[in-house]
Amino acid sequence: MTPAYITLHKNKELRRRIAALQEILERCRLCPRACQVNRLAGLEQGYCRAGAAVMVASAFPHFGEEPPLVGFHGSGTIFFSHCNLRCVFCQNYDISHRGQGEHLSVSELAQRMMDLQGQGCHNINLVTPTHYVPQIVAALPEAIERGLTIPLVYNCGGYESLEVIKLLAGIIDIYMPDAKFAGADRAAAYCNAPDYPLVLREVLCEMHRQVGDLRLDDQGIATQGLLIRHLVMPQGVAGTKEIIAFIVEHVSGNSYVNVMAQYRPLYRSREYPEIDRPISMREYREAVKIARQEGLHRGF
Repeated sequence: MTPAYITLHKNKELRRRIAALQEILERCRLCPRACQVNRLAGLEQGYCRAGAAVMVASAFPHFGEEPPLVGFHGSGTIFFSHCNLRCVFCQNYDISHRGQGEHLSVSELAQRMMDLQGQGCHNINLVTPTHYVPQIVAALPEAIERGLTIPLVYNCGGYESLEVIKLLAGIIDIYMPDAKFAGADRAAAYCNAPDYPLVLREVLCEMHRQVGDLRLDDQGIATQGLLIRHLVMPQGVAGTKEIIAFIVEHVSGNSYVNVMAQYRPLYRSREYPEIDRPISMREYREAVKIARQEGLHRGF
């Protein structure tokens, strides 16, 4: 299956999308926070603290992702520095909050993609790409000319600008958003984003409209579609039942949902007693039971 971004490049549509995304950087509204700072000038930083140049913490074949992404040779994972959510329990706080990483030019980013493809990776897995979408898309023409042909994975926190996601139609092959919180109060407390649940619902529907349910090739490797992650948290604070019910009713009952058990109380979790512990096996089993009762059957 040929990735759609190659077609967009051939018909010059990719060039138009790059221009539209660059314009958004002038008064940044790449995410719902819409800080309105001029990222192109390089003098201002918004909530995410990212500047004009893309920052990458690491790029390597990842074997710890979902099986349809990992396949036989790994998922070509590029971890971007900084984050627009900055969750208080972040497991990658050194990257997402402290901004560890190196600045790369668009050409260097294109080369990182090619290096990963050259190592046999099944996809390019863009981790926390939200605040660098213009730079990432700008790197594609050069990567395509060098021979990039594997799917692009948009691995995000779920707090996305609907405008930007629409501009990514036909560019992204696999969307992999988190579905973190069903309640505005929890989203406000843990990532300062009370509108997260509403934004998430709109974004999930748009992502599914673009790429549909997750599709696999005859070797079980993902080629296109939506893969949703839901992290189970202590005391049910994530609102698992509400999130799963929304996915089934408004997205698709055939959705691939990874119900994740790896929550750990890191970074500032100790400041919030209700999440200052790992989840129990009972809590995880209850989350999986909810998913099955709601009719989901893929991913957990």
